[in-house]
Amino acid sequence: MFGDFMKTVLVTGSAKGLGKALILEFANKGYNTIITYNNSINDALILKEEVLKHNVYCEVLKLDLRDEQNIKDIFNKKIDIIVNNAVINHDDEILNKTKDDFMEVLEVNLVGTFLMCKEAIKSGVKDIINISSTDSIDTYNSLNIDYSSSKAGLNIVTKTIASTFPEVRVIGILPVFIDTESVLEMDPVYLENELKRTKQNKLLKKEEVAKKIYNIYND
Repeated sequence: MFGDFMKTVLVTGSAKGLGKALILEFANKGYNTIITYNNSINDALILKEEVLKHNVYCEVLKLDLRDEQNIKDIFNKKIDIIVNNAVINHDDEILNKTKDDFMEVLEVNLVGTFLMCKEAIKSGVKDIINISSTDSIDTYNSLNIDYSSSKAGLNIVTKTIASTFPEVRVIGILPVFIDTESVLEMDPVYLENELKRTKQNKLLKKEEVAKKIYNIYND
């Protein structure tokens, strides 16, 4: 097995987007990696081949953050660092949102991430990175009230776990718009207006964000 002497990092939702960039950044620095996916298995397997070029160990695991037993099973192996990156959203006008849509966003983004943190601590993980969003503070809008609420809740989870378990390093990251697949698929006029509204000059590159997160972790 390559890289047995190095730490192992698990990134949720890492088949593509920021999660993929984080896996590649850590692999480039010599970390063993665990790629997790829910639906994007082909993307995950392609990423694994790319990661293996860095001569580190890489594993691909299915992870459904709505499945508590699945989350528990993930920690049956040694993991040193987890990055809670996986997220879903159901952008729509407030009056069109259903209870099921709203609850699914909370279940994945907030409850699922909380369960990941809990099981990580129980298994001995000492480093947790939670990816939140500036939408949890001041860039929210009417279309993503459920997403923003989930990320605001995640901020509280991050702060509470950090204060309750001082032996665990818990880092919260709140990025703005990043050039992930989901953002690039947005209506271009809507995206341009959102960037102007939030006073963001351009999309952040996911590779640059991943590098910044890695640097914060190793600071």
